[in-house]
Amino acid sequence: MNKLESIVVFCASSLGNSDRYEHVAKHVGTVFAQRDIQLVYGGGKVGLMGAVANATLTAGGRVVGVIPHFLNSKEREHTGVTQLITVDTMHDRKRIMNEYADGVIALPGGFGTLEELFEMITWAQLGLHTKPVGLLNVDGYYDHLVAFIHHMVSEGLLKTENQHMLLVGSSVEELLEKMEHYQAPAVPKWIEKDEV
Repeated sequence: MNKLESIVVFCASSLGNSDRYEHVAKHVGTVFAQRDIQLVYGGGKVGLMGAVANATLTAGGRVVGVIPHFLNSKEREHTGVTQLITVDTMHDRKRIMNEYADGVIALPGGFGTLEELFEMITWAQLGLHTKPVGLLNVDGYYDHLVAFIHHMVSEGLLKTENQHMLLVGSSVEELLEKMEHYQAPAVPKWIEKDEV
């Protein structure tokens, strides 16, 4: 069983059109604090990012924010977090977030959230880490993405075992349970079994 002491959350720097997204982001933060899971996130104080951070802090949890210098003015860095790390590039941001975390969860978001999620799942596919990567599918927000991933498999461009590396849950409780029981594939995809 994986011990999840620190989890990266990727999500939007806006709130979106549904109040449900903010509600779920706050619930995620509260659950993290209750389970003594440190939140690692993008360091902003606005949108879903701010909602999950504030809820974690309000419930007595620990929050590490990682934000590039050039986003400080756009996302308005959260100075109330437990630890704020300012970096030079987006790549540095993801690298440091990965170093701090035992797993990754993507909440609803846009291009940035998807880019971060898919970089983390690609690193897992390449065997660069063995951490669980989860997609919190709030009210079906990611249904089309999940369907497209199935399409990638049916077209022979993604292996089924790699598809199953992305864990999907409709609640944070369900997703955390899947992450706790996740076992990474033993062999990276480019290594033939007779080579090890």
